[in-house]
Amino acid sequence: MAGLLTPAAAADALAGTLRRGLDPEVCPQRSALPVPGGELLLMPAAAGAYAGVKVAGVAPGNPALGLPRITGSYLLLDGATLRPLALLDGAALTALRTPAVSALALRYLAPEGRPLRLVLFGSGPQAYGHLEAVAAVRELAGAVVVARDPAGARKLSSHAQALGIPARTGTAADVAEADLVVCCTSARTPLFDGRLVAPDAVVVAVGSHEPDVRETDTALVRRSAVYVEARTAALREAGDLLVPEAEGAIGPGHINGTLADLVAGRVPVGGRPGCPQLFKSVGMAWEDLAVAVALYVAAGENSET
Repeated sequence: MAGLLTPAAAADALAGTLRRGLDPEVCPQRSALPVPGGELLLMPAAAGAYAGVKVAGVAPGNPALGLPRITGSYLLLDGATLRPLALLDGAALTALRTPAVSALALRYLAPEGRPLRLVLFGSGPQAYGHLEAVAAVRELAGAVVVARDPAGARKLSSHAQALGIPARTGTAADVAEADLVVCCTSARTPLFDGRLVAPDAVVVAVGSHEPDVRETDTALVRRSAVYVEARTAALREAGDLLVPEAEGAIGPGHINGTLADLVAGRVPVGGRPGCPQLFKSVGMAWEDLAVAVALYVAAGENSET
């Protein structure tokens, strides 16, 4: 998949799907089955001329074995006949889709006209994908990598430098100087003090889809304008929002808008002034389908047969 679709092109595919009328609020929810190795996820979707389903595994013990934490496959089908068209690597699809969703949100929420300072939490595949996706939509003045694994943080920092982005490793306190904060970790509790985030900063959190797991704290959520992929999915799976709600810190109406609202222009570009902008992603099946279709089309256009 590496040479078929850039993060920007994948973001275009997501935006196109929304503009053609897909409503994420009514999309099927993921099914989750606990298994001995972790969790098995089933994510079906249909839109336009295509249907598809991702079977993904989340195996927390895999990294210690030198294996990816996210596994799986994606089966793309013809929408009219349900004839199988392609089988894609599910982990690679997720590694492209999730940064593309974030990049699409940042097109509308992140400031323009000046280089931005990025603080990136994580050093796994999603961190690499998000670094490249963010750099595709905004000029970066520099990047600070914060990760539990010092060697992994240094490796990602070196990768950023190879892309021409000044980079170093850092700590959670670096969020105080950030224009963009991107969280793509497997953390189960908040990564940083939300009171440190600047009023004009943008925070993206993509690491969890469990109602009791979060990367951001209550302080940040309470003071932020919040955007999600879909209200239904967020209020079912986004611990970053559900934990503060359970604490009584926010109400269910705290969400300012959705990805569809941003694309359709129903909320102002740049978000609500005077506070941080928080985009919380849980990952949805329609996004996998949109990017899988774009990859399938791109593969056909690049085929010699």
